[in-house]
Amino acid sequence: MTDDLNECMAGKKVVCSKPPGFATIRSMNHSGRRADMTLNNHAGVIRVGIAGLGTVGRDVAAALNGRIHGVALSAVSARNVEAARDWLREAGLDVPVVGIDQLEPHCDVVIECAPSALMRRLAEPVLRAGKKLVVLSSGAMLDNMDLIELADLHGAQIIVPTGALLGLDAVKAAAEGRIESVKMVSRKPVEGFRGAPFLVANGIDIEGIDVPKRLFSGKAREAATGFPANLNVAISLSLAGIGVDQTQLEIWADPTIQRNTHTITVVSDSASFSMTIENIPTSNPKTGRITAQSVLAVLRQMTAPMRVGT
Repeated sequence: MTDDLNECMAGKKVVCSKPPGFATIRSMNHSGRRADMTLNNHAGVIRVGIAGLGTVGRDVAAALNGRIHGVALSAVSARNVEAARDWLREAGLDVPVVGIDQLEPHCDVVIECAPSALMRRLAEPVLRAGKKLVVLSSGAMLDNMDLIELADLHGAQIIVPTGALLGLDAVKAAAEGRIESVKMVSRKPVEGFRGAPFLVANGIDIEGIDVPKRLFSGKAREAATGFPANLNVAISLSLAGIGVDQTQLEIWADPTIQRNTHTITVVSDSASFSMTIENIPTSNPKTGRITAQSVLAVLRQMTAPMRVGT
């Protein structure tokens, strides 16, 4: 983990006040100490809000229409309010569309599927209220590490799903010992890189290539502004392991593949392992289907009688 993250998390005990009508959930924080997390107890149902109704937001919202026991959609926010209302009506979901900074009163858990520039507007009210924030734009955490301390102060929790990656439980376990190196190689079809700031700024043309082309090689932090669509997976891996300045990243445009592919290689004092995932894309070629399913798995764990995995 990064030094900033370690400083924010090490040795801190998170305690929430428990106002009337709230159920207490006992959980373990990073240091292994018990922390009280609170969820509004409306007949035992966890109220979920979604910030952003793009590809992932819509998939998650549709799945919350009775698919997960004890979890229900309670509100959404979207840039185009009328379009959001129309979609909700067609999907048979009767929930309000509110401003992104007004989701918190409606929810116990908020899922961030919005542009990363809106992170603070969304996060601060949720964390100050001691609630859970599920963050998909993990890359936005680079410039907002103080949100971890804010969550700690108010007994809230920031949850970063595995998303389009795999094996973060193994990386986290290895980080309890000593990790020597972490490297990720990301390959996407050419259309997955159209408009990437790094290509525009450097005048790199990848249209018409017929063999794989390496676009970037360096530290995960260095890819922050150049490849925002690739950044989230790299930052999630970095947060689970040894940080953005130690995690090595390669990015390839590959006209020979149809799926977004990520290979993680880790060397540690407890295990060495390499894993590859090939994500089937959604209608948005930059996003894999498994991302929304990863969010649903997180929500299902919140009410499940048994939890499998770290």
